[in-house]
Amino acid sequence: MPAVQIYDTTLRDGTQSEGFSLSGHSKIRLAQRLDDLGVAFIEGGWPGSNPEDAEFFERARDIEWKNALITAFGSTCRVKGGPEEDANIRALLDARTQVCTIFGKTWTLHVTDVLLTTLDDNLRIIEQSVAYLRAAGRRVIYDAEHFFDGYRADPLYALATLQAAIRGGAETVVLCDTNGGSMPWEVEKTIGEMKESIAHPFGIHTHNDGDCAVINALTAVRLGAVQVQGTINGVGERCGNANLCSVMANLELKMGRRCLPEGRLQKLYELSHVVDEVANITPNDHLPYVGRSAFAHKGGVHVAAMRRSEQSYQHVAPERVGNRMRVVVSALSGRANILSKAEEHGVDVASVDDVVGVLNEVKELEARGFSFEAAEASVAMMLKRQQPDYAAPFELVDFLVNVEHRQGRGIFAEAMVKVKVKGEVLHTAAEGNGPVNALDIALRKALLGHYPEIASFHLADYKVRILDGRDGTQAITRVLIDTRSADRVWSTVGASANIIEASWQALVDAVEYGLSVAQ
Repeated sequence: MPAVQIYDTTLRDGTQSEGFSLSGHSKIRLAQRLDDLGVAFIEGGWPGSNPEDAEFFERARDIEWKNALITAFGSTCRVKGGPEEDANIRALLDARTQVCTIFGKTWTLHVTDVLLTTLDDNLRIIEQSVAYLRAAGRRVIYDAEHFFDGYRADPLYALATLQAAIRGGAETVVLCDTNGGSMPWEVEKTIGEMKESIAHPFGIHTHNDGDCAVINALTAVRLGAVQVQGTINGVGERCGNANLCSVMANLELKMGRRCLPEGRLQKLYELSHVVDEVANITPNDHLPYVGRSAFAHKGGVHVAAMRRSEQSYQHVAPERVGNRMRVVVSALSGRANILSKAEEHGVDVASVDDVVGVLNEVKELEARGFSFEAAEASVAMMLKRQQPDYAAPFELVDFLVNVEHRQGRGIFAEAMVKVKVKGEVLHTAAEGNGPVNALDIALRKALLGHYPEIASFHLADYKVRILDGRDGTQAITRVLIDTRSADRVWSTVGASANIIEASWQALVDAVEYGLSVAQ
């Protein structure tokens, strides 16, 4: 079956998402990753609209792109005057891209009430703008803004706007669900009727305001669309655009439609997370295909079945999109969850019954406020401590934490820690910018002489959650600590009505786990 062109607009339409922004340097970095993935078009931005876009197009000219065509985006010329004297059209040409994408009005409401012109004049500027860019040697893609709303209001006029773009020389006309409210059956009906009048390559651009962006895009492909426009992770204005990660995976894995070079689909997970990292936003773990939880299994019945056949609770193999299957431990777990964790962390278990003690401990601790879904290192330590030959690297004798306010110095925290290591009792003290920081430093000082590898452990993140806030300051506090070494990151948990005790629990698990895997 024919290939489907993937048109990525993360760098332009995606940046209209609230909280999502990219510098010119970041746009170049992501464009190179998109090019490596193998998309057909990368829409870099709107030339002349802001310094970041201007920087992008200037730098993009010096890069040899392997797969994608860099595309400049803009609008049709203004009603008063022609394209030859229009600043927007000039900016498109000055970007010096092979391809220009311009949008024009399709909905009569926008023509008369927003553009404040006549229906005939709108058709004129569509045709003239496309023709002018074509005469200047550019390939032109035409985005029919609000096509589906426009078609509902006046089908003949909506089709007339497409015909104007085609007369001007547009190679593809793209049907845009700009407000994102069209339903799949409406998209199907409209495209079916459009094809009776227009035989020309068409694409689809959908938004997610009705939570139908992906299915609307796939519906259009089923009806003959040769191009899908969207963004990585579905970022975009309001509720976002069609998520290209889902679109590309569904096209190749479900519909048998090639949209990327052979083998590139396995780069999807990595690219999804690179986009979030570069934009400095928190990844959505629950995205289909590329979310961290997309192939995570928590229920005991599910995990038991998965251990017999991975097809039992997964619709595709996660490796096909670069993701992986994960087993999550919680109060909903069964023995299979714990057994899977033992295997993952290299803990030998003689029989399934040997994990029952850990399973019961997990359930009991979660009832007291712990949560092990994001604290796998704490689960690993519970398993290791159950082994008959396991010897803890250190034993707490006692600790003391003082927090004072001293004149001229402000808040002051000091911790004393006494631990037993290989029969030797070590007594250390340390100052910190807070009680947990002081405890952490004092514990490290006590252990460093016996375990020099602890110098590579760094507390990467510290999260606190108050459970049942109705109890006020007596509420249970859950502490989650992320610790990083040179080659790995691990997470541990503690919970108590005393935040210092909860922090100590998580700190001890973090240090003990790090030492156990470093040896």
